[in-house]
Amino acid sequence: MTFPDLSLEQAEAGIVAGVDEVGRGPFAGPVVAAAVILNNDHVPIGIHDSKKLSKAIRERLFTEIMDTALVGFGESTVEEIDEINILQASLLAMRRAVADLKTKPDFVLVDGNKDPNFGIKSRTIIKGDTISLSIAAASIVAKVTRDRKMCALAEDYPHYGWERNAGYGTAEHRKGLREFGVTPLHRRSFAPIRALLQSR
Repeated sequence: MTFPDLSLEQAEAGIVAGVDEVGRGPFAGPVVAAAVILNNDHVPIGIHDSKKLSKAIRERLFTEIMDTALVGFGESTVEEIDEINILQASLLAMRRAVADLKTKPDFVLVDGNKDPNFGIKSRTIIKGDTISLSIAAASIVAKVTRDRKMCALAEDYPHYGWERNAGYGTAEHRKGLREFGVTPLHRRSFAPIRALLQSR
């Protein structure tokens, strides 16, 4: 497995942050973004695209990143997703994450191909979480944060398996929708949810 490194960060002058979001695809819950400025003297070992890591490793790295790096968080609500669409909500969450950083970066590395328009110099990188350590760290922080949030929300809405599927449209989640209907945390602008509402 080829791991991301700091080549892109070191190619830029000044303080560089990596930003990524999690949760574009689920039927329910917010989009969560994280921005990370790594401490080059204390970079946790094993950082990679969060999707390529086990839950246990993600949790360990989350703690190490929070202990050693500067981290900002951003979120877009279900209402915002339905109002401005999932892409714009994802970019909004990224802007909020960068704005939440205690230290303003000079440059931002962004996962994907859409510029969120931070008002700061930035570069978009497709599959950036497999290339840039800062983006990979942000992907881990965003993933763990959102998964924990969905576990907590599952206590209020226990019929959809969010603690296991994080709001994605698994068979368990779809079964819950058929039997118990749509909750306030479901994205009404998403085709499967919209179709279900129209059929009732």
